[in-house]
Amino acid sequence: MAQAKSDPNYKVIAENRRARFDYAIEEDIECGIALEGSEVKSLRQGGANIAESYAAVEDGELWLINSFIAPYKQAKTFRHEERRPRKLLVTRRELGHLWNATQRKGMTLVPLVMYFNHRGMAKMKLGIAKGKKTHDKRETQAKRDWSRQKQRLLKENR
Repeated sequence: MAQAKSDPNYKVIAENRRARFDYAIEEDIECGIALEGSEVKSLRQGGANIAESYAAVEDGELWLINSFIAPYKQAKTFRHEERRPRKLLVTRRELGHLWNATQRKGMTLVPLVMYFNHRGMAKMKLGIAKGKKTHDKRETQAKRDWSRQKQRLLKENR
């Protein structure tokens, strides 16, 4: 995900920071998004939220459900719905892998980050994840706190 800073087209639009806390991400996959013109213009202005969204395989297609893209004010006649289901573009092999993970293994497809790649195309990084239990979340929080405290102690000793 870390791109060269000199690349003018690469830009993170929306990030789901809560996903890494709530889910154990096993692997991630990059996919394209089928968007309308006013949606792309709104994304270029940074008006998106994927925190409450999820992805699902329905009827042999991959869909992003409940993602929010703000309306584009200059679009008068061709406006888009803010929370419409958006088709995600993956290969058949990846789609079969995602379906297998969600149906047989009990995993969930969680959107991690939406961004424009180096070519200026809107992309989404999906995580194949398993939900964490409360004690797992506490353990993650304790590890994070300990690593911060360890960094502070090392900084003080220098």
